[in-house]
Amino acid sequence: QVQLVASGGGLVQAGGSLRLSCAASGRTSSIYVMGWFRQAPGKEREFVAAIRWNGGRTYYPDSVKGRFTISRDNAKNTVFLQMNSLKPEDTAVYYCAASDRISTMTNSRGQYEYDYWGQGTQVTVSS
Repeated sequence: QVQLVASGGGLVQAGGSLRLSCAASGRTSSIYVMGWFRQAPGKEREFVAAIRWNGGRTYYPDSVKGRFTISRDNAKNTVFLQMNSLKPEDTAVYYCAASDRISTMTNSRGQYEYDYWGQGTQVTVSS
């Protein structure tokens, strides 16, 4: 079992920055991939970023590429999402997720690949 706790959300103006954190505990040695997803009211959950726990290869959709950066500190069992140049369209609840399935290494964009989820943290970007 893996437990995830997300933090760092808040209210920022357009063009500002936030850094989200996700602390993992439990059987963290089983993690292959950690990712971030977001969900706005009335919309589907959207892939934001993913990182391989070993090696650090990252994945992003076009909507955030060049603005968001995912990183990890393996020693602290923590993954981060640095969000720059925020837009009102980025407003959503952001969820961190972890997968202990090796298949996620090649299919990191699918929410159903992830076994464990944090509670979510609200990000609101004002215009």
